[in-house]
Amino acid sequence: MTTASGPLSGLLVADFGRVLAAPYATMLLADLGADVIKVEHPVTGDDTRAWGPPHAHGEATYYLSVNRNKRSLGLDLRDERDLRRATELVRRADVLFENFRPGTMARYGLGYEKARELNPGLVYCSVTGFGAGAGATLPGYDLLIQAVGGLMSVTGPAPGQPVKTGVALVDVLTGLHAAIGVLAALRHRETTGEGQHVQVDLLSCLLSSLVNQAAGYTLAGQVPGILGNRHPSIAPYEVFPAKDRPLVIAVGNDRQFRALCQGLDAPGLAEDPRFATNTDRVAHVDELAERLRDSLSERTASEWFGRLTPLGVPCGPVNDLAQAFDLADTLGLSPRATITGPDGSAMQLVANPIGLSRTPPSYERRPPRLGEHTDDLRAWLDS
Repeated sequence: MTTASGPLSGLLVADFGRVLAAPYATMLLADLGADVIKVEHPVTGDDTRAWGPPHAHGEATYYLSVNRNKRSLGLDLRDERDLRRATELVRRADVLFENFRPGTMARYGLGYEKARELNPGLVYCSVTGFGAGAGATLPGYDLLIQAVGGLMSVTGPAPGQPVKTGVALVDVLTGLHAAIGVLAALRHRETTGEGQHVQVDLLSCLLSSLVNQAAGYTLAGQVPGILGNRHPSIAPYEVFPAKDRPLVIAVGNDRQFRALCQGLDAPGLAEDPRFATNTDRVAHVDELAERLRDSLSERTASEWFGRLTPLGVPCGPVNDLAQAFDLADTLGLSPRATITGPDGSAMQLVANPIGLSRTPPSYERRPPRLGEHTDDLRAWLDS
């Protein structure tokens, strides 16, 4: 059914997911060679097909961003024949992803318990917003999770001004956790022959991803608040205005701070008892920031980058996305993946960031148009 190469070649994934978390996870698996069949409603398809602008190649770039290397199968689970095909796909698959509200798949006879009867080796991954228990009825939208999960309480310009991140970060983090869980379950299946139910939810993934902020609460009972662009435990670690645009200084230790003072032609600053150690600098962060702002305003962000970086000072301008891609190009990171469609048209997407020396990610299929592979896949499932 597929000619894909890669470490996951031969793995069949039934992707009943939509929007972002589950499709991101299945795209990562597809980049590594898995044969991913994207099951969509034959008329409306994945919600993100309508999430534009912007558009490219006549399609929403939101949808295009997480659906390459897949085949689209249009099925209406309320239709008896299509439901039989979906059931047959579950029987043949190695992995199933779904992110409907808990209980939805079970209503169609495709919940985990029924799927396990059909296919004991199936790795069945459910992605929810708040789990399958008391939070089962709550809608799992990224912005909502950022709010109730605490991320917005530590993100924003000042206390009392919470903001969301500029991308649906919780969905992406959940997709990563889902992919890791599935790979772990596949490893277990290799040794036992048994599939299992992998369950991830957005709230739990966010709480885990809050790392030091969350541990500050669980271990020390400290509830963090909004610090703007500052760090609660390190200084200077924030955004400063340079002559032309914002500049980040991310000093992580005393050696780097001394190098910063050298680059600023202010070596005496490192000897000031208020700033001699990181603990001192955190305690006097306002005074330190004032001194640094005076010096950093004298040069452009690029000039400071060129002057401070050779000294070992972590710093850099606040780039827009075009500048960020230019930087990655300059560093030889190859951030773009080019996929050529059957009509010869080329599409540039963001490359998979995983580097593998022997079995690297590949890009063999452009994101499928709605139902593009339905006829072939229906014939295969009906055979």
